[in-house]
Amino acid sequence: MNAATLHLERVTPGSDRLPMRQKIGFGLGAFLDMWGHWLYPSLAFHVFNIFLGVAPGLISTVQMVKIFIDAASDAIFGWISDNTRTRYGRRRPFILVGGVLAGIGLPLMFAVGRGWTDTQYFIFMLVSMVLYVPVMSCFNMPWVSLGSEMTPDYHERTTVMAIRNAIQKLPELAMFFAAQFTTLAIFHDANGKPDILRGAQVYTAILGAIMVAVSIAIFLLTRERYYEKLVSRTQTHIPFADTLWRTLRCQPFRAVLLMALAYGIGTAMVGALGYYATVYYVCKGDVTLATQWNTAMGLAGMAFGFAGIPFFSWIARRQGKRAALATVLVMAIAAFIGDWWLYDPDRPYLQLFACGFVAFTGAGFWTLYGATIGDVVDYDEMQTGQRREGSFSACQSWITKVGIALGVGASGWILQFTGFDSKQAVQTPEAIFWIRLLLSGIPVIGLVLALIAILRFPLTEGRMGEIRQRLEATRGQV
Repeated sequence: MNAATLHLERVTPGSDRLPMRQKIGFGLGAFLDMWGHWLYPSLAFHVFNIFLGVAPGLISTVQMVKIFIDAASDAIFGWISDNTRTRYGRRRPFILVGGVLAGIGLPLMFAVGRGWTDTQYFIFMLVSMVLYVPVMSCFNMPWVSLGSEMTPDYHERTTVMAIRNAIQKLPELAMFFAAQFTTLAIFHDANGKPDILRGAQVYTAILGAIMVAVSIAIFLLTRERYYEKLVSRTQTHIPFADTLWRTLRCQPFRAVLLMALAYGIGTAMVGALGYYATVYYVCKGDVTLATQWNTAMGLAGMAFGFAGIPFFSWIARRQGKRAALATVLVMAIAAFIGDWWLYDPDRPYLQLFACGFVAFTGAGFWTLYGATIGDVVDYDEMQTGQRREGSFSACQSWITKVGIALGVGASGWILQFTGFDSKQAVQTPEAIFWIRLLLSGIPVIGLVLALIAILRFPLTEGRMGEIRQRLEATRGQV
């Protein structure tokens, strides 16, 4: 078989292709996913620690609690959406309601006063998390589930996730610009110092309004292929216990879950260290200059991320998703090791490559990871006779977010372990050394474990072709 024949065999059939409006409609959910889940963590240390002086350990503890709540509420909404039956589908109504409420609630996360005690700030952050996180789950679990059931084709699933992650670069850029926005001159106080809290309140109000509009657009543009052609006519009720226990018995799912868990924990534990390396090592304590570099790093990340999506999608189309994911992880290991040299006060422009290389591999990882979940659901349908996208989305969310919660919870304490002191504009050489070392070293451990896990993933392209034939012989085409 020559290369030309192999390529022709892998062209997606027209019946399996989705209209571009549906791919874009699904991809717009990245605005809510990024801002609703990750904007607050990206600004929390900037606002509450650097501006308001709250102890970093308290902030990271709130972030850890947030993700535990998130994991539990995701399980509930994944299960509920699997069992929902409406004229609009089982996912889209939740996407609409949850997305609108999430947009309204985002600016309220920073509705605090000045001069509060650490305890008061801690209580506010904790209560706001308890209220906001289930709202995001109401949107996120049905949306993630929808991505796994839009097409039955092995490669079209990668295309759907590639478009989603290409669109995701826009809200990612907004996140990188967030810190600089809070230091704009219009937010300076009478002494000429940036009022970071007020800047954060204005910025989140703007993004919240966009989230509301995007939620409506997703509802109008997307459709639920498996619901309309299969689930609404034949599927029975799914018990809540199946959301976790029966799902975890799926061996291919365990392999991909362990990969995501190792990747998530390793990167989450140093999530704050890159920012502090920029502020206190590269920019020597100049917060305004550091936020400008953060914006530039965001642009670099967007450009490199855009490049990563087609590059790793190309590898996946020719070698399969497992080989492409292994390539991603090897390159990510090299990228994090390179951070030791790419954060350099004498050559600050090298930070652009530090952020860019991580974004390049990260875009590939999340594109391919999302595409594998649809394959896992097909395998499970062959075993159980049910489409349980919500259960798999909820279970992987529950497990990975608990793991990430441990990483995020450790991040502030790791920062304190380095000897960092927010009251000092210039940090000690020992603190800088540990920030740099841990920023490079900790993620590598997680990435090596993720690589071992994905090499055990059994659902190759050939295997998925066999599974699809068996499913269609049993319940027909969708």
